[in-house]
Amino acid sequence: MRKIIIADDEHKILMSLEYSFKKNGYDVYIARDGTEVLDFLTTMVPDVILLDIMMPNLDGYSALEAIKKDERMNDTKVIFLSAKNNPKDIEKGLKMGADAYVTKPYSIKKLMQQIEEMFG
Repeated sequence: MRKIIIADDEHKILMSLEYSFKKNGYDVYIARDGTEVLDFLTTMVPDVILLDIMMPNLDGYSALEAIKKDERMNDTKVIFLSAKNNPKDIEKGLKMGADAYVTKPYSIKKLMQQIEEMFG
């Protein structure tokens, strides 16, 4: 079973993604900011991290920097899921090492397909 951390500060987004990923056989962990993501990483290595950028305490960019420094996370796919849809924001996220950048609003079905394709 693949492990996924979903990090977003919007409750409705968390609920819909959690439901969809659980229905598709994922082991789902919920974080409301980047700090909670990093807390999970002290005890587990997820397959996928869905990361919002604009979150309280620790934003997605800062969380990604910390994730990239942890060698245990080398095989973990990190996907930004953000309302920041400016091409410069997308370019920044990908340059920082995100495996994908998906803008809100998004299709959960397409997001699921994109993640499945990453694992081939």
